[in-house]
Amino acid sequence: MTNEEFKKTLWEAADKLRGSVAAATYKYPVLGLVFLKYVSDMFDAQGRVIGKSLAEPTSEYYIEDEDARAAAAEQFTADKTFYDADNVFWVPPNAHFKTLLTQAAAPDLAQRLDKALGEIEAENPSLKGVLYREFSRLELEPGKLGELVQLLARLSFDPDRHGSRDVFGEVYEYFLGQFALKEGARAGEFYTPKSVVNLLVEILAPFKGTIYDPACGSGGMFVQSAKFKDAHAAKLKKKGDLAIYGQEMMAATRRLALMNLAVHGLHGDLGNTYGDTFANDQHKTLRADYVLANPPFNISDWGGDKLADDPRWVYGIPPKGNANFAWLQHMLARLSSRGRAGIVLANGSMSSQQSGEGEIRRGMVQDDVVECMVALPGQLFSNTQIPACLWFLSRDKATGDNGRIDRRGQILFIDARKAASGRISRTQIEFTEGDMQRIAQAYHCWRGTDFSNGEEYADEPGFCFSASLEEVEKHGFVLTPGRYVGAQVEEDDDEAFNEKMERLTAQLAEQMEHGAALDAAIREKLAALGYEVAR
Repeated sequence: MTNEEFKKTLWEAADKLRGSVAAATYKYPVLGLVFLKYVSDMFDAQGRVIGKSLAEPTSEYYIEDEDARAAAAEQFTADKTFYDADNVFWVPPNAHFKTLLTQAAAPDLAQRLDKALGEIEAENPSLKGVLYREFSRLELEPGKLGELVQLLARLSFDPDRHGSRDVFGEVYEYFLGQFALKEGARAGEFYTPKSVVNLLVEILAPFKGTIYDPACGSGGMFVQSAKFKDAHAAKLKKKGDLAIYGQEMMAATRRLALMNLAVHGLHGDLGNTYGDTFANDQHKTLRADYVLANPPFNISDWGGDKLADDPRWVYGIPPKGNANFAWLQHMLARLSSRGRAGIVLANGSMSSQQSGEGEIRRGMVQDDVVECMVALPGQLFSNTQIPACLWFLSRDKATGDNGRIDRRGQILFIDARKAASGRISRTQIEFTEGDMQRIAQAYHCWRGTDFSNGEEYADEPGFCFSASLEEVEKHGFVLTPGRYVGAQVEEDDDEAFNEKMERLTAQLAEQMEHGAALDAAIREKLAALGYEVAR
């Protein structure tokens, strides 16, 4: 079984157990159990590492005598400090997944799970208030929770063959994606399609410094940023390092994010609690090197009437009925002097003139903080059909850490509406790896970054165009890429015009004749059924 087949099989089996519990509720116990299996297996793996260190002559804990070594192994594997030292969560014996698996048929399994997860939280302060502890409230049919525990017991790993974080992280992300498909509109509260996240990350290229997401959902931006950093460290022969900061308004979603970080071996500051970023900003003094976010689109009840004098509104007070330009200005306020931001927003943000939005956009362009605009295709999101775009903002477009080419006074426009060639389902598409590389390379070549592979930038009709601020002003400060990139150059057609017209005319006549025959057949069937058909 491939990894994808394994994840798909696991999901299908888990979904069958769902019964009458809605996906919005079901994701928390499922992902909570996935996390419990993860920490239990990590705990066991650390025990094996401790045992091996006692038998390794070069280890500071080496013990030559076998009997003494066995006794020491029993003592050391029961010592919490040996787990804390390697950032491995301590799992009490009664809370271990294997122990609970033996109790899967117990009528009080739900209560035992709640108690076990409470014990893990008590032993690991960083998990306090994070784990799902409401199994007792689930309205599952008798025995189904035990079946779910037995099913997730199939998750296992061998550190010598593959990394635990990869296996469990992939399952966790896959389950998040599947729950998003099930939930429809509600999915936007916690999940951004993976290919959209990856495209943001590929363009922004977070590698070293602080990274911030003010609407972090389940933490996908952080996870993909860390993966990008690790993937490019060897290539660039540099050590990447990212300090993670975020905030999430929904308490349950914040717990998903904290678990997601833990599954991937990441540590982050998500504030002291959940809360509204506008009214209860928990990172007021932060100045981040990278901001990545997919805030909720076009929200009207964001509390703007109470924040009219907020110092974040440098370019104008955002309209009370739409938070799009509140998000943009909030993220600009949290950027360092060299900081850059990548933000997913509704297409309307590129051209709206309502309630002062046009003036705010004008101020941002004239102040030269808009770096790149990307138009996205429809059908990328499982939870909304609202057309979306990517805004990339920058505090420093001159030569330096952000690129070798001075791009002050210029904005890169990329029209990626036809650039997604992957398909997830009948109603949803995605960017493939090749699609993302094409789009990201246009930016990196334009900016002259370390990720450009030495290639030079060139405008490509129908796809990308580097515009001066004067050109943007001529378009009334509207930032829709289609206005700037022009029409795509069609490939030369060897077929002569007269020949093509003759062929297409014949093809049209044939199709019209076929259509008339179908029309006659339908009329005949309807007449036979006693319906009078108008002509």
